[in-house]
Amino acid sequence: MARSGRYKVKFRRRREGKTDYMKRLALLKSRKPRVVVRRTNRYIIVQFIGFKGEGDEVIAHAFSKELEKYGWPYGGKNLPAAYLTGYLAAMRAKKAGVTEAILDIGRFPSTRGSRLYAALKGVLDAGIDVPHSPEILPDEDRIRGEHIASFAEKLEEEGSLERQFSDYLRRGADPKIISEAFESVLERISAMSNG
Repeated sequence: MARSGRYKVKFRRRREGKTDYMKRLALLKSRKPRVVVRRTNRYIIVQFIGFKGEGDEVIAHAFSKELEKYGWPYGGKNLPAAYLTGYLAAMRAKKAGVTEAILDIGRFPSTRGSRLYAALKGVLDAGIDVPHSPEILPDEDRIRGEHIASFAEKLEEEGSLERQFSDYLRRGADPKIISEAFESVLERISAMSNG
């Protein structure tokens, strides 16, 4: 432990593996609000955070569980839900006056086409400028959930749809029409945010 003068105890959040302070400092030097995207085992969280001397300030926030209020019955951890959560957070941030930001994915691995970048695509489509490389964003088909619909159709032919999509079916949501539900929820979010 810290018994000699040569040993330096790291910050608590660094020891816990929660914060990379070098990366955080680099993001703060941009003087732009951060788009903080986090995923849990069940949900996606998107926050617009500004820096103040006494601590960070949350400018706008969206949580994928909120999508149920807009009629989204397909859970909060899939790719379309991540896109919709990013879009919802960005619409709220635009109302608060945010026009540009910088992406902060924390200590999650950067994987091309992942849920983290689906949330970024939602932020971009809402009209907030975030520096990025277009290759990292998921395809439009995956954002609309067409990969889920085609997988559900394949499982229905095999007879194992109920086993794989039991949670969706219990809620009364047909996984084969997830693309149509995505479009209607996106329209509702746009209408409520603009109106």
